[in-house]
Amino acid sequence: MYHFLCRDECEIVKSIVANVTRLLDKTDLFIADNPVGVESRVQDMIQLLDSQQSNDVLLLGMWGMGGIGKTTIAKAIYNKIGRNFEGRSFLANVREVWEQVTGPTYLQERLMHDIFKETTKIQSIELGKYMFNERLCHKKILLILDDVNKLDQLNALCGNRKWFAPGSRIIITTRDKHILRGNRVDKIYMMKEMDEGESLELFSWHAFKQTSPKEDFSEISRNVVKYSGGLPLALEVLGSYLFDREVLEWNCVLEKLKRIPNDQVYKKLKISYDGLNDDTEKEIFLDIACFFIGMDRHDVIHILNGCGLFAEIGIRILVERSLVTVDDKNKLVMHDLLRDMGREIIREKSPKKPEEHSRLWFHEDVLDVLSEHTGTIDVEGLILKLPSFSTQCFSTKAFENMKKLRLLQLSGAQLEGDFKYLSRNLRWLYWNGFSLTCIPSNFYQRNLISLELENSNVKLVWKEMQRMEKLKILNLSHSYHLRQTPDFSYLPNLEKLVLKDCPRLSEVSHSIGHLNKVLLINLKDCIP
Repeated sequence: MYHFLCRDECEIVKSIVANVTRLLDKTDLFIADNPVGVESRVQDMIQLLDSQQSNDVLLLGMWGMGGIGKTTIAKAIYNKIGRNFEGRSFLANVREVWEQVTGPTYLQERLMHDIFKETTKIQSIELGKYMFNERLCHKKILLILDDVNKLDQLNALCGNRKWFAPGSRIIITTRDKHILRGNRVDKIYMMKEMDEGESLELFSWHAFKQTSPKEDFSEISRNVVKYSGGLPLALEVLGSYLFDREVLEWNCVLEKLKRIPNDQVYKKLKISYDGLNDDTEKEIFLDIACFFIGMDRHDVIHILNGCGLFAEIGIRILVERSLVTVDDKNKLVMHDLLRDMGREIIREKSPKKPEEHSRLWFHEDVLDVLSEHTGTIDVEGLILKLPSFSTQCFSTKAFENMKKLRLLQLSGAQLEGDFKYLSRNLRWLYWNGFSLTCIPSNFYQRNLISLELENSNVKLVWKEMQRMEKLKILNLSHSYHLRQTPDFSYLPNLEKLVLKDCPRLSEVSHSIGHLNKVLLINLKDCIP
């Protein structure tokens, strides 16, 4: 009898010691001196954590682009609810640590140390998984895995719910939504950018050491906040950089940012780009950053597939990696800082020679290249936007050396000369304000996927029709002088025909009835 009482007392003492140790745990993580917007997001997360039965093992993912504050919120949750568990562990920088030689087993050892307060040497990943299965099931724990980018990492650190005791909570922060689906997490919390008020306050703490801008800096502070797009990383970095500087210096920095992004922000965001699977995904990202923001996803898929880029899966991966989003109208959306990051990747390969850039978008660079005829075979895409009243004209010969040109967007710009100089590799031509009354006969583009001539002077699309097997999109919207449609028998694979607001259109070819693959015909506002 005495033996059993002694054993019961030992168990009680152990339990008391464990509880006291947990309550005395002072190992909270530093979050920020001024944690703006943190508490509301922490409460959102806690609601998700509490929505599950308390005895279930819950896996919750935090997903969002780099620099949006996932780690900060995860740390705050760790501090706020960590003592409610019998053990807690915050494994920081999983992506970075995993790449080291002993990184995987180090992370497993760190988890065991955090939970059991003892040093354990783990020889292999499989041995670590065995130890987790044997020991973690006896303690209700909070485990946070920060910055995960591979499914292997989750398999090694939280691969089986049976490893964990009832009531345990595992939080995973990542830029890649697909990883969370692959591990079958219970819920995914999508991180949102800060609103304008939060952004201005966070920026002010770093730029002025107070909650709001100094009087003379109010307007320019709002300009910096607008540029930052609600991204905490950018607000903190730029605020600290601009601290104690004059207004003239602020203006100079803002002007520079239009051309060259802040290096610290750039490197943080570029991690997601570098982590893409292959060059096709990277090419798709760069094309979207330069040309396709705001465009219909299906149209872009057609164009990029025509470039051999497997865009359906490529865009899906970019969305999962938080590099692109698709809005409720199916338009592609990209954060301004991600756009600038993509463009800087192109620029930094040849910063002094824009004519060697793979894509040309910066206004002055494009004007120089077209005016001086310095374009090279490296150029694959070009965009030039001029005012609608512009009379500026360039020679088609300026395109002679751009043999790989795939994507061309012109607005308000005019070309003169022989159109034979335009690349035969064009897949997309968007020309707002096309001034000719018909497309020249020497402008035969057999590889064209999308032809968009909005606000054109076209009366007759082609005088001499030529078969265009690959053309899927034809858009002649707002062409006031257009009188008749082309013969569609020459465009057998057309899927989208947009002739919106062409009030003088009086003749529609009967061949329109033979467009077997067409999905959309828009003739709105075409009746005189």
